[in-house]
Amino acid sequence: MKHIFLSLIVMSIMATSCQVNKKQELNPFFQAYTTEFKAPPFDLVKESHYLPAFKKAIEEQEKEIQSIVTNTEAPTFENTILAFDRSGELLSKVGNVFYNVKETDNNEQLQAIAREVSPLITKHRDNISMNLDLFNRVKVVFDQRSNLNLDKLQIRVVEKYYQDFVRNGAELNNENQEKLKSLNEELSMLTLKFGENQLAETNSNFSLLIDNEKDLSGLSSGVREAAQMTAKQNGFEGQWMFTLQKPSLIPFLQYADNRELREKIYKGYFMRGNNGNEFDNKEVASKMAMLRAERSKLLGFNTHAEYVIDVNMAKTPEKVYEFLDQLWVPALEMSKNELKEMQSIIDAEGGEFELQSWDWWYYSEKLRKAKYDLDESQIKPYFKLDNVRDGMFWVAQKLYGITMTEINSVSVYNEAVEVFEVKEADGSHLGLLYMDYHPRASKGPGAWCTSFRESITKDGVKTAPLVSIVCNFTSPTSDAPALLNFDEVTTLFHEFGHALHGLFTEGEYKRIAGIVPNDYVELPSQIMENWAAEPEVLKHYALHYKTGEPISDELIAKIQKSGHFNQGFETVEYLAASILDLDWHGLKAGHSVKSALEFENASMDKIGLIDEIIPRYRTTYFGHIFDGGYSAGYYVYIWAAVLDTDAFDAFKQSGDLFNPELAMKFRKNCLAECGDDEGMVQYQKFRGQEPSVTPLLEKRGLN
Repeated sequence: MKHIFLSLIVMSIMATSCQVNKKQELNPFFQAYTTEFKAPPFDLVKESHYLPAFKKAIEEQEKEIQSIVTNTEAPTFENTILAFDRSGELLSKVGNVFYNVKETDNNEQLQAIAREVSPLITKHRDNISMNLDLFNRVKVVFDQRSNLNLDKLQIRVVEKYYQDFVRNGAELNNENQEKLKSLNEELSMLTLKFGENQLAETNSNFSLLIDNEKDLSGLSSGVREAAQMTAKQNGFEGQWMFTLQKPSLIPFLQYADNRELREKIYKGYFMRGNNGNEFDNKEVASKMAMLRAERSKLLGFNTHAEYVIDVNMAKTPEKVYEFLDQLWVPALEMSKNELKEMQSIIDAEGGEFELQSWDWWYYSEKLRKAKYDLDESQIKPYFKLDNVRDGMFWVAQKLYGITMTEINSVSVYNEAVEVFEVKEADGSHLGLLYMDYHPRASKGPGAWCTSFRESITKDGVKTAPLVSIVCNFTSPTSDAPALLNFDEVTTLFHEFGHALHGLFTEGEYKRIAGIVPNDYVELPSQIMENWAAEPEVLKHYALHYKTGEPISDELIAKIQKSGHFNQGFETVEYLAASILDLDWHGLKAGHSVKSALEFENASMDKIGLIDEIIPRYRTTYFGHIFDGGYSAGYYVYIWAAVLDTDAFDAFKQSGDLFNPELAMKFRKNCLAECGDDEGMVQYQKFRGQEPSVTPLLEKRGLN
């Protein structure tokens, strides 16, 4: 009887073990992808797979780290630095899918997983960065780097990892390391909370519902139909619904004649996260800023801004403030002149009111029509999404010889996503590009570029990158394809520039391959925007969606002539947000912010921001800095604008927009090998000189 009982136990254990193994085998993250191009099998990935995969990935990297630490051989580049650089592959594999899907197809289940995973990941990273045994091995290699017969790139990797460990608390005593871990965990949860609140406030908690067609006066038939479709999808058939998504919001602000409704939707937009409800972000933002200040003090810096900018091209917050101030003065003056011109229109029409922030888009469109005989509705029919995309691909082919071919054999995370195979000029496979264009209730606001797999060369074999572009562009209607405004056109070119950076990246070491300072990272994206407005390029992709006729020389001339239009406003609202970011992260440890709104108002009053313009992002929905990795770094867009306009000026001065020699130099030094040295060094390898601010000032009319 005893033997039978033991046999049953053994059989039960074996059955349980088989079930566990079977479950692991069914988890697509636990084996190599067998799909075409080894792309993620989204059709097989279930929400139940993520948490077990994260936990297993953490365990695997812990074992890899332990193997490095317990190695009895003297620390070398290979057994310490390279081994560390190659650790954590499964964690990257899982995270690249989970976090990207969460941003595009979010739901309560994914949010719950994120809340459980976030502290695990934070603790895991802290355990690595504050592992004294690991750091000591890294330090040995760092101290001896000049005597180990290492090449230039290996030395750079060693120096960067040493710097990372120091910046993440490896040299702190035990007490301060525990404080740092606590701060990091709390910040990780607040970051999640801020993002969840912003998503709810943008996509769920406000809509403008119109049931009287008279209130649609001024809006085009396309805008009306899109609003009617949105209303129908939300159970309000026969009405019109406008949301806080940019493709719905901006046309309403530009063209709706009903001033009261323009005010209502704009206030809905700028009050996001500031409504005193469960999604309010005022306390979240204040707490994050104060915790970041405490964290920076532990790490030896006066402020979070000092900590962040120390490894950027700018080096100090003071230099950034000085740079922004050079642009602020002429931009503010220009915006005041724009305000006067619009107020003149209001007065001439008999409007007995002073222009307010919610009026700016409406009257700036009237001003554009009056000054340049141009409005958005004239050019929008020429910007069919598919044509813009193909024109963008054409520019890349002219510059770099690459081709993009749509494929339908790769699994996608949402049926709306398109996938393109990217090939080199010789026909060899370069990577995949995923494209996700339109708003969904589950998708975060804005536009971004990310990846499901980064490019890296290991043992002589290059891993092909999988890059993704996500946008929230104007959707098609029943009688018209997706027609973009020009801002959306340049946004698509912008994100494609990021994608090219990811596709072209080369290198053997994850720590430096494609990795650049924050104030360099927008160079690859912003330079692509320059081609979008060039007449030669417009002629290629700006084809009328009904007739197929290319855009006329007359319209191109108007677009070119209006290049400085509204630049005062656009520059001021951006600079105001950049300064607000720096002020939040210029707080010192121990500083208590009693009111986020009072802090914001004081920041804007200090620089003299006029009442008619608000910062591009107010504190409570400033996702870039509280949920997007740009803390103390929102300034980088205009810092990189100096680089991109100077770089594009090289093409213009050469007389050939697609100069092949310059294109190859830019690809090699500023994209493929951009992480091989400091940002300015790599830029000068391409340009042969430091960048000039003059092209930027000329482009924006600020000189």
